[in-house]
Amino acid sequence: MSYAAKRIALACLVTVGIAGPIAGCGTTAGRSNQPAGGAGAAEESNEAAAEERREEVAETAKSRELLSQLEATKREEAAEAAAKKTEKLAAAKAKKREEAAEKEAKKRLAAAEANVKKREEALKAAARKEREEADKKAEAKRKAEAKARAEAKARAEAKAKAEHSAATQQQTTTTKGEAG
Repeated sequence: MSYAAKRIALACLVTVGIAGPIAGCGTTAGRSNQPAGGAGAAEESNEAAAEERREEVAETAKSRELLSQLEATKREEAAEAAAKKTEKLAAAKAKKREEAAEKEAKKRLAAAEANVKKREEALKAAARKEREEADKKAEAKRKAEAKARAEAKARAEAKAKAEHSAATQQQTTTTKGEAG
């Protein structure tokens, strides 16, 4: 049984317990104190009844006041329980939002890291490709230079041979002309 229900039950018992004996005492006392005279007795009886009614009204007012206090306490406890429930729900929602935001932040961070890694790989691949192209160009240039040197050497050798054969022919012609 809740605290509020116990208090309501107690208030009802107190009201009944007090009102009953008071009502009984007033009529018993009024009857036992009745004198032999009828007018005095009627007046005392009326006064006793009026006093009894006033006491009953006062007790009823007290009971109503106790009942309203109990109801106010019950409403206050219900309001506190509702406030605690609302607070608990709000805390749970806030925690869920915070977890979702944290999850989203981790997701964004992972995506950013993946993007950075992808860019780095692309830059490394581009640098490697440029190096390979530069090496190919350098190799082609070396081959072209070597070919040009070989051709120049071949021309120089052919020229030297031609000059030598021309010089030899001229010497032969000069020797034949002198001999002849």
